[in-house]
Amino acid sequence: MASSLTCTGVVWAFLSFLCAAASCVGFFMPYWLLGSQLEKSVSFGTFRRCSYPVRDESRQMTVMVEQCGRYASFQAIPSAEWRICTVVTGLGCGLLLLVALTALMGCCVSELISRTVGRVAGGIQFLGGKCSCDGCLCFPTGRWCSPSVCGEAGHHF
Repeated sequence: MASSLTCTGVVWAFLSFLCAAASCVGFFMPYWLLGSQLEKSVSFGTFRRCSYPVRDESRQMTVMVEQCGRYASFQAIPSAEWRICTVVTGLGCGLLLLVALTALMGCCVSELISRTVGRVAGGIQFLGGKCSCDGCLCFPTGRWCSPSVCGEAGHHF
């Protein structure tokens, strides 16, 4: 199996894959914000949440749903900042994964990655990392106490 990468390139491909995988797992998991509410452990991410409050109209009270899941729609994400975070961080993870998989293919296929392709891949990887970081920086600016985060009573998270 011929490679188009030097030893440094193989290390770059492996580290790129590890970083992309860690970014994607971190993006997908709902453990960005941990706390407790109504004596239950709760957690939220940009588009997933675990143990969240909902209004039970039949009993006229707020109850905790003790399961993990996505928001019902993109618009159901509690704030515009969290929606922006979801898109920007997801884009960053996608770019990082694209570069990492291309680099891993370069370990197995000769003539796949030239010096120019490596430089472009590095630029795309930088952009992906910047998007991921910018998304993470945007998350804390979101609305922290909406009904879907704090429940109807407005308990702070």
